[in-house]
Order: sequence, then structure tokens, then C-alpha cells
Amino acid sequence: MSDIIPVEVPTVGESISEVQIGNWLKQEGDWVKSGEDLVEIETEKASVQIPAPASGYLQSITKQSDEFAEVGQQIASIQVAEQPAGGDGGSSNGGSAPAAGNTASAPAPTASAPAPSSPAKSGGGFVMPAAQRLLDEHKLDASQVPATGPGGRLLKEDVLAYIRNGSSRPAPAAPPAAPAAPVAPTQQMSSPETASLMTSGGYRSEEVKPMSMLRRTIASRLVQAQQTAALLTTFNEINMAPVMAIRSKYKDAFAKKHGVKLGFMSFFAKATVEALRRYPAVNAEIRGDSMVYRNYQDIGIAIGGGKGLVVPVLRNVERMSFAEVEGSIAEYARLAGENRLQPSDLMGGTFTISNGGIYGSLLSTPIVNPPQSGILGLHSIQERPVAEDGQVVIRPMMYVALTYDHRIVDGREAVGFLVAIKETIEDPARLFLEV
Repeated sequence: MSDIIPVEVPTVGESISEVQIGNWLKQEGDWVKSGEDLVEIETEKASVQIPAPASGYLQSITKQSDEFAEVGQQIASIQVAEQPAGGDGGSSNGGSAPAAGNTASAPAPTASAPAPSSPAKSGGGFVMPAAQRLLDEHKLDASQVPATGPGGRLLKEDVLAYIRNGSSRPAPAAPPAAPAAPVAPTQQMSSPETASLMTSGGYRSEEVKPMSMLRRTIASRLVQAQQTAALLTTFNEINMAPVMAIRSKYKDAFAKKHGVKLGFMSFFAKATVEALRRYPAVNAEIRGDSMVYRNYQDIGIAIGGGKGLVVPVLRNVERMSFAEVEGSIAEYARLAGENRLQPSDLMGGTFTISNGGIYGSLLSTPIVNPPQSGILGLHSIQERPVAEDGQVVIRPMMYVALTYDHRIVDGREAVGFLVAIKETIEDPARLFLEV
């Protein structure tokens, strides 16, 4: 019999003891190559992938998507085997193992006692264990549900989608002699994943899903910030015309030379460095009974990722060029979209910039990321009438907001910080003349 190697949850951080299972990138029965990603796991800080410890067939998946597992816990196993002849190592029918826990020479399980980790066959495809449980709960037949998984596999998501569409009731064996009595709402809630309620207009559904590790951490830290810091927000507005003119003039040459687009975030990052130098309290933190001032600027940039908002940190922005800022942000955005940010990418940071404007936000009050003492909120650019030299003119304006910890940052410093940002963006030459 071939060797069976466990797939275990690795150590992903010094203080992390539990993870949440994300998407399985391979299914039971797939042949996988050593080092190939098997499953995404989500920690309280980032998403990482678990690679295959050896080449062979994936078996015995014991933790499904959204379930939790301890560090070191086995969540699957690999039956060591060579790549099948003519196979490409992917999830195809030609690369499926005969049955979990069995080799080619081992006797096939009988119909009365199938191997518990093998997916059942139905309608020419496979029914994954999580999907079979839902089918049993809702008294459904696998042939009723369209399968979308590789090789015709019926996935848990397929059954849930079928149920959400109001098709969870099995067809009656014979036409009823009289209209059935209304079913009590409690009788409809047959699964924790979906709860259906009969109404005169049809069905209304609710889907109950566990809160992700990342969302739990975000929630905890936001509540912590509100409970432990004396938060206050001040506002200002910026005429974006000068920066927009520079960007329009040089964006093509910039992209050609550096291979990355010139955006507004690099201007704000460099303006923030200048403002933090003038008002170091905004770049400081409270540590016990002491105040810690930094002579460097590690700025977190809020980015929308596959699992939610994440804040990777640009280290020593005071030493970075515009191209390095834009290139780093673009790379972090790519990694966030693929859920490949590492915990180290999100750790630290002395200040944060959040750009709600890309989602259309006109004005908001961002929340400080503890133990930082400040966060700059950027918003959408809108043409508005403003007064200049006694005349009303139309300018592209942006509201900016600074939320700060009033325990360490005075109101005068907070207002001065935003004024410094405004002056620098409205007169970008200051970035190069250091005035």
C-alpha cells in the first residue's frame, strides 16, 4: 500500500492558534504535485495557502470551507503516487484516485460499505461529502441538482445554490387530495446554512455563515479603538487641479519609464511624510505611560482584497520614490486580490491612509488602527463652486479627514497636519523644494 502523508495546518504566526478553512483548490481524488497549493486558510491577519507535502492523490478532506481548525490539526491526507499516464496533474477525471485510502491493487469497497472519505457517484459524477450531507438534510436526490465542480463533481455550493432558488422541496409522490396546511416557520428551518420562511409571496431565505477570521479581527480592533482611544475627526478640502494637471502631463512618460501607473496615492503618501515630519505626535503612539515618537514613516495603505479591507504597510516611505510607492501599492493590491498577503505585510505601521473615494464616498470619519494615533481619509473628487480671488469658479475638490487620538495629538496639531497636506497637494512643487 502506498504511503499516506497527512496535510496539517502549519504554524502561520507566533500568536495564531486557530485558522479558518477557505477555498479548497483541489478536490478529493485529484492528483496533485508536491508543492502545489491545496487549500487557502485564513488567519486573523491574512490568507495563506497550504501546499501539498508530496505528489499523489488528495484524500480524506475533514475540514470544509468556513470551518475552523487548530494549528497542527490534520485536515486531509495525500496518498503518495506517481502522476498518472497522460494526466496533467490537474483536477480531471483522468487524475482521480480509485477510492480514498485504497491503492490500485487494493480491493474495491463493497456497495454496502463504501469508503467514508470517497465521494459518492451520482448521475455520472461525484458527490462531495459536504454536498451529500446537505442532500440528506433536505431529502434531495443528487440528480436534481446541477453539478459545476471539476469532472462533474457535485459541490456543497451547488446544493446551497439549488436550495436558495426555492427548489429544496422534493417532488411529491402523488398529487395531494387537498391543499396542504401552511407549514409552521420553525419546520422550514431545516439547515443552519439556509432558513426558508413560507410567505404569501413565496419564500424568503437567510444564509448563516461564520464570521471570517479576518472580519473577526477587524471587528475586534475597531471596537478596541473606540473603547481605548479618545478619537476625534477634523476635516478640510483640497483643490486637486494642480496634481491632476501634473498627472495628466506626465502619466504616459511615467508609465513608460517605470512600468507602473502614476496615481494620486503617491502624492498623498509623500505629502503625508512631510506633514508627519512637521507634526511628529501624529506619527507617535502611547505605550504604557510613555509616548513613543518615530523618526521614520511606515504608512499603511488600505486596500480592498478578496476577503475584505486589508492594510499592507509601506516601510520607510520617506526614502521611497514616487515610482516605488506606486509599484508597491500595485503589488500589494495584486496579492490582496489573490489572498496571498503575508502576516508580515500587515504588521507594524505608524500611520494609515484610507481612500474611500474609489468607492464613491464623499465624506466619512475613518477609525484609527491601534496603536497608531492617526488615519487620513481621502474621498471622491467632485467639481464644486469655490471662491478664488473674489470670483466663483468650478474646481475639482476633495474632502479629507484626519481621525486622531486626542490623548496624544492636540487639536492644533491635527488641524495643522491637514493644512500641511492641503498646502502640499495644492502646490506639489513643495515636495521637491522641501518648503
